[in-house]
Amino acid sequence: MKHLKFNFLLVTLALGVILTSCHKDKIEPVTTLPGSQRIGLYVLNQGGFLANNSTLTYYDYGTKNLVADQFFTSNSVKLGDTGNDAGIYGSKMFIAVNNSNVVDIVNASNAKLIKQIQLSQPRSITFYKSNAFVTSYNNTVSVIDTASLTITKTINVGRDPEQMVVANGKLYVANSGGLDPVLDKTISVIDLTTLTETKKVTVIVNPVTITADTYGNVYVLSLGDYGATQPGMTIIDNTTDAVKSQTNLNLGYNIPVVASGDYVYYPTVDNKIAAYNIKTQTTATNFITDGTTITAPYAITVDSGTGEVFVADAKDYSSNGVVYAFDKTGKKEYVINAGISPGKIVLYTK
Repeated sequence: MKHLKFNFLLVTLALGVILTSCHKDKIEPVTTLPGSQRIGLYVLNQGGFLANNSTLTYYDYGTKNLVADQFFTSNSVKLGDTGNDAGIYGSKMFIAVNNSNVVDIVNASNAKLIKQIQLSQPRSITFYKSNAFVTSYNNTVSVIDTASLTITKTINVGRDPEQMVVANGKLYVANSGGLDPVLDKTISVIDLTTLTETKKVTVIVNPVTITADTYGNVYVLSLGDYGATQPGMTIIDNTTDAVKSQTNLNLGYNIPVVASGDYVYYPTVDNKIAAYNIKTQTTATNFITDGTTITAPYAITVDSGTGEVFVADAKDYSSNGVVYAFDKTGKKEYVINAGISPGKIVLYTK
C-alpha cells in the first residue's frame, strides 16, 4: 500500500509491543471460481518499521502450496525494510521497498531477482505502455522502462506523493505532504504522452489513496489533517479534471481503495468494508454479508474476472496477518495465511 504514514508507523510499532495475539484460523484455500485466470497470489508483507523483515508470501492455486517468503526462498536474502507496494507487468514484478530505498524487479513466476534500482523512499507503483511509474518521498515520480529496466525520466510533482492511478491517458498522483508540517491537498495530473505534469487539482487535505472506475471518475481518499478537516473522498471527472464532489467519510488511518465493476471498496473507521455504488452514488454499510469480522483491514484487491474481493487483515501489526477471499456477494470463501502487516495483494494471472 503502502500508504501508511511514518507517524502512524511509529504508533503501530508501539501497539505491536502491547498487542500480542496470534492468528490461529487456518482454512485450506479452495479452487478459484469459474472464469478466473489466476495462477497464484502474492502478498507483500511490510513487516515492522525499521525491523528489516518485509516478506513476500506466495500461494499457488495449482499445487495448493503456500510459501511464507518467496523472495527469500528464491534469492537467499531478505526483501528489506517496509515493503510498500508491488505490481506485475508482463513477466516481471516490481516491488517498492520504502525504507530500504530500492525497487526490486523480479521474475513474476518465482520472485527471482532480476535487478535492483536505488530510489529515495519509493512508495507506490503503477504501469502504462511499457513504463513503470514509481512515486518517491523526494516529491517525484520516476519513469522506469520495463524492458531496459532503467530510469528514463523523473517528473516533479507535489509533496510526499503516495498512490497513483492511470485514467483517460493521464496519471493522477496523490500528493499527501505527510512528512511536512503543512499537509498537501493536491492531485498532480501527468500527461502520459509527454510525461509532464499539466496541472494540480485541489482535493481534501492529505490525499493518500486513489483509484478509477470505467465511467470516467477518479476517486481520492484523504486522511484530513487529524483535526478540523475530516477524512473524506473526492471524485474527479477524468475528462475535465474538475472536482465533481467531496464527501466526509468515517475513515481510519489505513485506507486502501479499489474500483471494480460498479463498486468502489474501502475500509471504514470501524473496520467494515464499504462498497460505494458508482451508478446509484450510495454506499453499502458493509460489503461483507456473512458476519466475518476483520480486525485491521490493510489491503484490498478485486479479481475483475470473478468478482472476488480479497482483504488483508494486519491483525495487531506484530504477528502474522491473513488474507480473506470473499465471493462477489460478500461471503467468505477461504483464508490465506500471510506475514506481518500484509499491505499489498497481487494476483498472478495467465
